[in-house]
Order: sequence, then structure tokens, then C-alpha cells
Amino acid sequence: MALTAFLELEFKPDVLGEARALMDRVLKETRAFDGCLGLEVLADRSNEARWVVVEKWESEQHDAAYREFRAGPGAITDLGPLLAGAPKLTYYNEV
Repeated sequence: MALTAFLELEFKPDVLGEARALMDRVLKETRAFDGCLGLEVLADRSNEARWVVVEKWESEQHDAAYREFRAGPGAITDLGPLLAGAPKLTYYNEV
């Protein structure tokens, strides 16, 4: 069963350009990952440094494989210093 993941990120405002460049590369990899049905990036209208990445995955197994990749060989080591706070990841199913 497909699932949707919401990843909330808030970047430090003074590094937003650097964050955009990094995320462009990262999200290209995500879109190409097996089982990714698509993703969309939304920015808060009142704070352009606050983003929500909406990821659609073919199955929980595909999402788990992606998270494992990001925790290992695909880790985004440059991301942490650009963030204003901890990322938040939540999952939703269609009703």
C-alpha cells in the first residue's frame, strides 16, 4: 500500500541559498530512488526557510529502504549545519 511522508525542515535564513542548492541535488536522488512515486516541496508563505517535503512511496518497504540509504551511504552530511532545528518526519495513508 502506498504511503505519504511529510518531512518538515527549517533552514537558517542566512544559508537558504546553500540549502536550496544542496536540496536540489538531494531531491533529484530521492525522485530517482526505487519506489518513489513523486515528491513536492512546499515553502511556508510567511517564512521561506520553512519547508515541507511531501514524498509519495509505493510501499512501506520502499520508504524503509530509502531511509536506510539516507542513514548509510546516502547520508546528507552537509544538511545538519544548515538547519535551524531538528527535522520532523510523519507518515500518512490515504483514507
